Amino acid sequence: MGMGMPLRFAPPPGGRPPVFSQGPGSPGSFAGVGDRMIKRDKSEYIIHSVDHTFDVLEAFQAEEPELGVTQLAKILKLHKNNVFRILATLESRGYVEQNPRTGNYRLGLKAFETGQAYLRHINLLSVSRSEMETLAAQLRENAYLAVLRGDYVFYLDEVMAEQTIQVTSRLGTRVSPHCTATGKVFLAFMGSPQKEELLANLSLEEMTPNTITDRGTLLAEISRAEADGYALDNEEWKMGLKCVAAPILDYFGRIQGTLSVSGPADRLPQRRIAEEIVPAVVERAREISRKMGYRIGRGREK
Repeated sequence: MGMGMPLRFAPPPGGRPPVFSQGPGSPGSFAGVGDRMIKRDKSEYIIHSVDHTFDVLEAFQAEEPELGVTQLAKILKLHKNNVFRILATLESRGYVEQNPRTGNYRLGLKAFETGQAYLRHINLLSVSRSEMETLAAQLRENAYLAVLRGDYVFYLDEVMAEQTIQVTSRLGTRVSPHCTATGKVFLAFMGSPQKEELLANLSLEEMTPNTITDRGTLLAEISRAEADGYALDNEEWKMGLKCVAAPILDYFGRIQGTLSVSGPADRLPQRRIAEEIVPAVVERAREISRKMGYRIGRGREK
C-alpha cells in the first residue's frame, strides 16, 4: 500500500519537530520531543475544519430534514460564514443539496450512497460469517471473505480451520486479482465497463512460475470462471497453496464479494477439489447470495 504525504506539525518552542508515525491499527501515535517519545492519542490530531464538517452533516436528522445556514450556525455554535463554506463544499460533492424553494439545505444523494455502501459491507460480513464457519468445519480448511478495493482484492474476514499445518492468515491482505481465485471471480462477474478498466490496469506480475502473465490466457480463465461459477488458484499466488473461490451476488445480481477456501497443495489434490471443495464453496456462496437477496437463476446485470 502506498504511503501518502507525511503529516507535518509546527515544532514546539525550543524543541525539534515532532515525528508522527502512522502504524496500521495502532490506537495512538508517537511524537518525539528532544530524546523523549510520548504516546499521543489520535484525538490530538483532529483537524477541526473536518470535524465541523461532520458536525454539519450530523445536524440533519429525521425531525429536522432541512436546515438553513442561520439555524445550523446557532445549533453548532459556529460562525455563519464557516457554515456557509462547509455547506458549499458538501454541496459540490453531492452530500447536501439546496431546496430551491426555501433556500434551506438537506442531505444529498451522495450521503445516501455512502450509507448504503456501509450497510452492504456490514450486511455482507454478518450474513457470511455463519456460512464461513460451516464451510471451514466441513472441509477442515480455511475459509475467506474478500471484497474488491480499487485494483486489488482485499481479504475482509476469515475462519481458520483446525489443522496441524496452518495456512498463514490472509486477513487484511491486498492482492492483485490476476493471481488469485478470488480475483478471477471478481473479473468474471463484474460489469463490463469496470472489468475492462481493471484489466487495463493489471500488470500481470509473475508471483510464482504458475502465475498467468499472458492476457489472452487470463481472459480465457475469466470466461471459464463465469461459465463454471467458480475459479481456481493453482499455486499462482504462492507456491504450495491452492484456492477455490465463488461469487457472492446481491439482489441485482451484482458481485459484492467472494467466498473462498484455501489450503496446502498436498491437501487439495485435483480430485478433492473437483468432488468436495468446489461443490461446498459454491453451495455456501449461493446461500450467502440468497441471504443478500439474490434469487438463484435470475439474470445478472452486465
